[in-house]
This record gives sequence, structure tokens and C-alpha cells, in this order.
Amino acid sequence: MSWRNSLIRHARRHTLTTLKLANFAFAIHFFAEYVAAIEYPSGPSMLPTISAEGELVLDNKLVCRLFPERLLRGDIVTFVSPLDPQRVVCKRILGLPGDTICVDPTGEKAPSTEHVIVPAGHFWVAGDNAAWSRDSRDYGPVPVALVKGRLVAKIWPLRNAAVFRNPSTCIS
Repeated sequence: MSWRNSLIRHARRHTLTTLKLANFAFAIHFFAEYVAAIEYPSGPSMLPTISAEGELVLDNKLVCRLFPERLLRGDIVTFVSPLDPQRVVCKRILGLPGDTICVDPTGEKAPSTEHVIVPAGHFWVAGDNAAWSRDSRDYGPVPVALVKGRLVAKIWPLRNAAVFRNPSTCIS
């Protein structure tokens, strides 16, 4: 009977270890999906604010879930790409619901005289590097439901670490 007891004890110990690891993995996933995550943005659309590669940023996901009304003009947000639902992209909010926005101030993608009113439940977004950005000029206003988080800070490399301050001012 002792070999049987030993086997049962061994199985319980491994089962508890497996359950603890599964619980830990779930907690990490839950935190990253609903509270905050470290993201690795890539691409030139947010230059010079965020490098084309090699930086890590902190993405606050809780604010979008609990307080989407706290997202403001000038905030950098992550959202599911309207052009490719498999990708998450980051851009700066330029327009809130009800704002009248010049579709393309650069005149590259639309006449600079074309304006649009941002509909309720949407944001107008753009990359800081307009020449290399696919943004609302291409796909129109972004539904709030696609927004995943607001970038809070650059955290790596340490020499470039910085908190993202909202630089926008609004002239009514």
C-alpha cells in the first residue's frame, strides 16, 4: 500500500503545482488584457514620439474599459486596426465626438478644405508622422469599441524613458 500512497501524494503535488501555474498564467493574462500591458510598437507612423522599433511602452487598458470619456484630444491610444483586425495600432486622438475635423491638413490624401464631423462613439486619429501613417485619413473615424488602451509612458530603453504628456490645446 505504501507505493500506492506515494503515487497519490506525488500526483497531488504535481496537480497542485500545475493548478498554481495555471492560476498564475491566468492572472498575468487577465492583467495584460484588462489592466495594463507592456507593448512593443513598430513602424514609422508615430515618429518622433515613438521610435520605429526598439522601444517598450506602457499601455493603460483600464481607462478605456471603465472611463472611455477620459480619453482626450492628444492622447496616444492603441486600437484594433479597422483595415486589418489582426493588428493593434497606436495613433494620437485628434478629434472627439462632435468635433469638426479637417480630413487632411497636409493635402496628401484629401483636399485640405474637406472637413468631417466626428460621429458619436468615434475618435479621429492620426500618426505623428503624417507622411508614413495610415490613419483616419484612410479609414475614417475609429469606433470607441476598437480602442484597447492609452499609452502612458516609454519605459525602454531607459535612456529614452518618458511619460507621455498630453500636449493638445483646443481653440473653440
